[in-house]
Amino acid sequence: MRKIQLYTGLALIALVIAAGLVSLVWTPFDPIRVTADRLLDPGWPHLLGTDAMGIDIISRLLIGARYCLIVGIISVSLAAIAGVPMGVLAGLSGARSGWVDEVVMRVNDVVYAFPALLLAMLLAAVAGASTVTAMVAIGVATIPAFARVARAATLEVAASDFVLAARAAGTTKWSIAVRHVFPNIAPVVGVQASVGFAMAILAEAALSYLGLGTPRGTPTWGGMLRDAQDVWYTQPVQALWPGLAIALAVLGFNLLGDGLRDVLDPRLREVR
Repeated sequence: MRKIQLYTGLALIALVIAAGLVSLVWTPFDPIRVTADRLLDPGWPHLLGTDAMGIDIISRLLIGARYCLIVGIISVSLAAIAGVPMGVLAGLSGARSGWVDEVVMRVNDVVYAFPALLLAMLLAAVAGASTVTAMVAIGVATIPAFARVARAATLEVAASDFVLAARAAGTTKWSIAVRHVFPNIAPVVGVQASVGFAMAILAEAALSYLGLGTPRGTPTWGGMLRDAQDVWYTQPVQALWPGLAIALAVLGFNLLGDGLRDVLDPRLREVR
C-alpha cells in the first residue's frame, strides 16, 4: 500500500515533465502574444480560456512547467553540491568530536536563519530580479537542509563496522567518504532532493508572485497568480489553474519523497 504514494508521485511528476517537454516544441497559441480575446471562458479553441491580456492559459501553463522544472533542478543541484559535502565533512569530523563539525553546523545555522524570500530580496537589490536570482536564492537557502541530512546519515554510517575497519587500516578520511559514505547516504539525499524540489517550486512561485523572480513578461505559475489577482472578484477561475498546477507539482514531489523513504529505508519496509 505504501508504494501507492510512490506511483502517484511519479505520475504527477511525469505529467509536469511532459508539459515542460511539450512546451519546448509546441504550444496551442503564442504564450506571450497579447490579443483582444480577453478573459474568455473555457471553451473552443481556448480550452481553459484566456487571461486578462488575451493569452491562452494552457499555453502559459505549459511554459510555466518548463520554468518550474528549470528552477527546481538548478536550485536543488546547487544546494546538494554545496550541502552534501559539507554535511559529510561535518559528520566524519563529528564522529571524532572534531571542531570542524561545530564550525560547519554553526555556519549552516546562520544561513538557515535567512529564508529564500529574504535572500532573493537582497540579491534582487544588488543584481536585479531574474530567474537566476531566484535559483541562487532558493539554492543557498536550501543548503542547510542538505547539510543536516547528510551529516545525520554520515554519523550513522561512520559508526558502522566497515568504516571502523577502514579507519583501523589507515584509510584516509576522504577515501572513506568516497568509498563508503557517499554510496550509503545517497538514498537519504535522494529523498531530501525530492522534498527540496517541492519547496523550490513553492519558493519560485512566491518569488514570481512578488516580482523577485522571473520577469513579468515570461509565463510562470507564480506570475499567473499575480496577474489573476487583478481580476479576482470578476474572474476567480483565473487563479484556479496556476494554483492547481503548483499544488499538483508540489504534491507529486512530496509523495515521491515519502515513497522513496518507505522503499529505501529498511526500517520502514512492510514485513511480508
